[in-house]
Amino acid sequence: MLSRLQSIALAGIDAIACEVEVDVASRGLTGPVIVGLPDTAVKESLERVRSALGNSGYNWPKYKTVVNLAPADVKKEGPAFDLPIALGVIFADGQGTPETAGEYLIAGELALDGRVRPIKGALSMAMLAKQRGLTGLILPRDNAPEAAVVQDIEVIGIGTLAEAVGFLAGQLPLEPTVIDLDTVFQEASRYEEDFSDVRGQEAVKRALIIAAAGGHNILLIGPPGTGKTMLSKRLPTILPPLSMAESLETTRIYSAAGKLNHGQPLMARRPVRQPHHSASAPALVGGGTVPQAGEVSLAHHGILFLDEFPEFARTILETLRQPLEEGVVTIARAHSSICFPARFMLVAAMNPCPCGYFTDPRKPCKCSPTQIDKYLSRISGPLIDRIDIHIEVPPVPYRELRATRDGSDSATLRDQVLKARQVQHERFGRDSTTLNARMSSKQLRKHCRLDEAGEQMLKQALTELGLSARAHDKILRVARTIADLAGEPDLRAEHVSEAIMYRRLDRQL
Repeated sequence: MLSRLQSIALAGIDAIACEVEVDVASRGLTGPVIVGLPDTAVKESLERVRSALGNSGYNWPKYKTVVNLAPADVKKEGPAFDLPIALGVIFADGQGTPETAGEYLIAGELALDGRVRPIKGALSMAMLAKQRGLTGLILPRDNAPEAAVVQDIEVIGIGTLAEAVGFLAGQLPLEPTVIDLDTVFQEASRYEEDFSDVRGQEAVKRALIIAAAGGHNILLIGPPGTGKTMLSKRLPTILPPLSMAESLETTRIYSAAGKLNHGQPLMARRPVRQPHHSASAPALVGGGTVPQAGEVSLAHHGILFLDEFPEFARTILETLRQPLEEGVVTIARAHSSICFPARFMLVAAMNPCPCGYFTDPRKPCKCSPTQIDKYLSRISGPLIDRIDIHIEVPPVPYRELRATRDGSDSATLRDQVLKARQVQHERFGRDSTTLNARMSSKQLRKHCRLDEAGEQMLKQALTELGLSARAHDKILRVARTIADLAGEPDLRAEHVSEAIMYRRLDRQL
């Protein structure tokens, strides 16, 4: 007897429809076999299923059992096929009646006692079910809130194999899982950190506002203890909240990577990733035998904070070029290529020299010019070119450090950012996701026209500093954001002047 159920296979963060076919023969004592390019975890599922069936009150078929995972040319990985295989065996052996099995996508890992454990990729699974016009999906109860963010489909969370059999046989009615998205986003919008905690550093705050408003990459340069890390950690508090589309895309990445926190249905807050400088290239940009998302993809629609920037291996930093330019990471393997989204803001922090005190007026620097040059050369020119804003973070004077009056708070700064972002949304029309930092060359020529004074200033800067064409474009993009914050429709010389000042490493320390 033959049974068919619908399940999924993951390729990166995308779900691929997979049909699970189980055939129990009427004769033959050959052992069970599973085909369809299964990996080791899938092959081992037969033993988990055998034990789960016995401990749930079902019998393992007496005769030859063949499990086929179609399409046969797609690699099947992970334990998510346990549940559909177990159900297929039960129905093919006549131990249950699958009245509604074809209307649902089914996935779940089985424990030996029949409990259903959580899986990766539940959100992608729900999106595929909706795309295929199915009634809904059956998956572990712990994954149900995550899948329930997709509207207009039934999300049935189950705890045991017996519950799944009862539901599909029409003997056990289960209510679909429903979540309140407004409540989720409202709770996620609260931050413990606030810019009012930062004393002084108003010039650096200004640079961070510009970076947040235009989506620009930023590099903070200063001695130890000047607040670089403190400022960077508060940058998310002035960014606009995630839109639903951004949230779903980010959640898919975390879901496929198995990094959603328990009970967290959705990534409702912009992610902030802070990898250690000892991280490997696959950890940073993704990779592995089975390609997995790296830190740059986990920071999608959020912030990638690299502290002690020059301490990262230069070869690893160079892998950031593609995601910084294109917003995606392509991982090539012999059999296929997988693309992970990686549209993030790069926030980096570094000392000006090996000892850290080259620009500190209170402590003498112990480094020679050769040591300083060697330290700065750890970051290549092409990578520096891709960072829009370089800002020096000076030591905070005692008077400002002990001031009782709070500085600008995050709510006030966020209002400025939101107004500038609204200007950009109106400017770019249909492509409302475009920010000033991502303007194409054509958009740059259209929206960044300079008056005569601005032209002269930009020409002088490019001539004297020897800036590249990419740095020229970065200056114009930053100037456009400065003008948007000021509510100015046209670029003026003062906007260009401020943008040039943010090319700190082009002017040398």
